[in-house]
Amino acid sequence: MTGAAPLILDQLTVKRGQNTVVDGASLSAGSGEFIGLIGPNGAGKTTLLRAALGLIPASGRASLAALPAAKRAQLAAWMPQGRDAVWSMPVEALVALGRIPHFDEGRPSGRARIEAAIARLGLGTLRHRPVTELSGGELTRVLLARMLAQDTPLLLADEPIAGLDPAHQIGAMQLFRSLADEGRCVIASLHDLGLAVRHCTRLILLDQGRIVADGAPEAVLSAQNLARSFGISGHFAQTGDGPIFQPLRVLGGERA
Repeated sequence: MTGAAPLILDQLTVKRGQNTVVDGASLSAGSGEFIGLIGPNGAGKTTLLRAALGLIPASGRASLAALPAAKRAQLAAWMPQGRDAVWSMPVEALVALGRIPHFDEGRPSGRARIEAAIARLGLGTLRHRPVTELSGGELTRVLLARMLAQDTPLLLADEPIAGLDPAHQIGAMQLFRSLADEGRCVIASLHDLGLAVRHCTRLILLDQGRIVADGAPEAVLSAQNLARSFGISGHFAQTGDGPIFQPLRVLGGERA
């Protein structure tokens, strides 16, 4: 890990009634990291991200949750899993919402960030189209651009590549990795383990609300972890084109 820690969680716990959804999660996320938050359905990934931002009640410590909402918005950009467009605003206007925490969406500095985000996500031809007329994949790219325009040291995204075609999935992952390489911190919940291995600097495996593995992708995706948390086997290889991971088969009753 390099640089400061834009996010620190210490024994973060979230309960729903009598059920513990996130159980004592502790982590420190540093500048220059692209962290893939992985785990089976229902592991608590979305809940952990929302609690880390202070969007839902939790016990333990979340460094961002203790800050005023306006300050949080200057430090962390958030892309939720639900992506319905309700208002018929142009793409450009939705991207510009990312500048609201900085109060400069109409100033040259803010406009420059907005234009840079539109260009980086290849949205120039869509800038005047109402967001209610976009496909699901197009809307996802617009929301990624809004995150980028917000220009924060930390970006949190819940399943950001869901609904994208393969080219745009790769493009989004390359974008996140490039942002990390530029010194930001990115944390994204992901289901595509192959893309996570190729682009993330670190993986955190969540299972039944607990962090059960945290480290380099090849270490986290061990045969034991794959069997215990996902109930699958897989193949990991280092190639001339970088690391490759391929799920192979379901192990049935072998999952612990």
